[in-house]
Amino acid sequence: MNATPTDFSHTTVLLHEAVDALVTTPDGIYVDGTYGRGGHSSLLLQRLGRKGRLVAIDRDPHAIAAATSGATRVDDPRFSIHHTSFGQMVPTLAALGVTRVHGLLLDLGVSSPQIDNPERGFSFRFDGPLDMRMDTTRGESAADFLARADERHIAEVIRDYGEERFAVQVAKALVARREGGNPVRTTRELSEVVAGAVKTREPGQDPATRTFQALRIFVNAELEELEQGLNASLELLLPGARLVVISFHSLEDRIVKTFIARESKPAFDRRAPFAPEKPMRLRSLGRVKPGETEVRANPRSRSAIMRVAERTEAA
Repeated sequence: MNATPTDFSHTTVLLHEAVDALVTTPDGIYVDGTYGRGGHSSLLLQRLGRKGRLVAIDRDPHAIAAATSGATRVDDPRFSIHHTSFGQMVPTLAALGVTRVHGLLLDLGVSSPQIDNPERGFSFRFDGPLDMRMDTTRGESAADFLARADERHIAEVIRDYGEERFAVQVAKALVARREGGNPVRTTRELSEVVAGAVKTREPGQDPATRTFQALRIFVNAELEELEQGLNASLELLLPGARLVVISFHSLEDRIVKTFIARESKPAFDRRAPFAPEKPMRLRSLGRVKPGETEVRANPRSRSAIMRVAERTEAA
């Protein structure tokens, strides 16, 4: 697939809330670890001073193309964008001569251009190749995973990342179809298999919702990536700098919440009872959810939770 910009639009969630929480000094260095289509970055650049700097990161080559070509190209000397994952922020920034930053933003999950483009394979609403990779230049597609994984592994992925109580039934149906010589290769085929295996579902929710979420998270190693990015923030953030994370489902938010809570209290090493406590490294500044007006205008925002933390002076 060629990495070219598309007309698929994206409405940025918690736009002003995130930027307001992030920017503490206009002439600082900031990182947008999930550029997407640049909603947060655009407002960040408006808030920065002449000496400010914004480093954007995205693993999706379509996002990189949108920022560097065509009508959506960002032409600002304070801005640069890099094709990598935010789990690799530290070496990416080091190559730019940046070792500490004044703020880091992570807007997790999948973007509207990814969901709405049938060729990306993220949505059961459209028929397309069962890909689901955020970085289309590397890795294994969802279809390739389902073509080679055993029933137990498929069930574990769907159960652990989708919290699907019918994970075993879905896995059995997928493997049975594959052994019959017709493995699933498209989003519609996957939706049909899941619909036959999932007997009940919450009102208003498609039977395939949890399976699609699970495969997407697994294929992109999203939870592992999140852990890496959060740990990197401790190394990168200056004292007083902000970490802002927007998540869209409970698995992500649980990791972020646990991380901030753990780093917001002194650490005591039980193996060395007389050693001094390690000071807390973050201070939680709370959480924010979209208001009723935003949810009405953009229903995809309804599950968003933004958590904010500040690096302590003991950095």
